Amino acid sequence: MSLFRRALECSYLVLIAKNMIFIDLTLKSTAFPVSVQRKTSEEAEAVYTQIVEAMRSGQPEIIELTCDRQTEKKAAVRSSEILSVQIAQKDGSAVGGGRPPGFFALSESTQ
Repeated sequence: MSLFRRALECSYLVLIAKNMIFIDLTLKSTAFPVSVQRKTSEEAEAVYTQIVEAMRSGQPEIIELTCDRQTEKKAAVRSSEILSVQIAQKDGSAVGGGRPPGFFALSESTQ
């Protein structure tokens, strides 16, 4: 493979990674969310809908998730263990620094 072609492929992968839509699951008794990425908002909405429907059903079922960004990444979670799910589009500026999008939290004032 030529160096030029390899550079183009790397640039394409970086571009994809910068504009991914993240689906974050908060699980019971787990400090860190489970996160998978999708390339399009339609795909992300489909995953979100699948998860919300499983949560509403009240029946514990296994939800298998894969990731478009890291194709080898797989996760299986029990729907009864999911506390929340959110979708957020993160660009390159949000991935490395700053606060990630999330749910609103109140903090106490020290006055």
